[in-house]
Amino acid sequence: MAQYDVIIVGAGPAGMTAAIYAARAGQSVLLLDKLAPGGQIINTNEIQNYPGVGTINGAELAYQMFEHTRQFDNITFDYGTVREIQGIGSEKKVLCVEKDKEFTGKALILATGTRPRRLEVPGEDRFCGNGISWCAICDGPRYRDQDVVVIGGGNSAVEESIFLAGFVKSLTIITMLDLTADPIACEELHSMDHVTIYPYQEILGFAGDTKLTGVHFKSAETGEEHTVSCDGVFEYIGLTPSTEYLRDLNILNSDGYLEVDEKMHTRVKGIFGAGDCVTKNLRQVITACADGAVAAQEAAHFVRSRKDL
Repeated sequence: MAQYDVIIVGAGPAGMTAAIYAARAGQSVLLLDKLAPGGQIINTNEIQNYPGVGTINGAELAYQMFEHTRQFDNITFDYGTVREIQGIGSEKKVLCVEKDKEFTGKALILATGTRPRRLEVPGEDRFCGNGISWCAICDGPRYRDQDVVVIGGGNSAVEESIFLAGFVKSLTIITMLDLTADPIACEELHSMDHVTIYPYQEILGFAGDTKLTGVHFKSAETGEEHTVSCDGVFEYIGLTPSTEYLRDLNILNSDGYLEVDEKMHTRVKGIFGAGDCVTKNLRQVITACADGAVAAQEAAHFVRSRKDL
């Protein structure tokens, strides 16, 4: 069983920053993720508010972060889907779904982020991955010169709508409230002639037999129902924390987010949280990186204190 000073679960911006800081503090580090490094930012077309880099593609920023981690000999990256954390004793054990993948560490940093929330309405399961997507960067280009619907009105919905509007025939935005994204981005979207916005709507379901043909919804104000024909749908209605593997540790709140203090400590000594999976008011790349830096510093202090005993 491989042993490390610090094990970081999740290789998004928070996890990669934590790895860099922990490595610079002289710790042996395992950076573990079930997918490619980068987390949610690899699905983002443009990031415009990360200081010092201007506008950058999310996947490109993720690549640069990962390349930074590769500069350290004391950082090991591995793929693994964590199914359980055993963290009560002096050493923390990470058990993966994959056979023969078990790791122990003196400290753990949990940075598994979030995943897209789903509507749970009729037709969603049927067309999941075959007409309904949660990644415009991945699947948007297949709908060139076609009719597309975006569900949601927050920052992600508006930013990805702007990306899609650059090549689709028509774009319909259906949101349960109004557009709540950055005002400049909202103004850009409102200025496009081929974009139609339906605020204050409730999604009732998706139409089609073997192929998605439309979205059925009704006004939350009048109750009037509509169906918009489309070739593809992109859902951006919020996120759910990826923390199911932590349920037995009593470190989550009622919504499934990690409860941490200002130094990223959880209720269990030696286990820290970072990034979008923790309780916080603002979930952005820069705040995830800040969490990762703080968590790594605290984890390094914890490991050194254990060695001194």
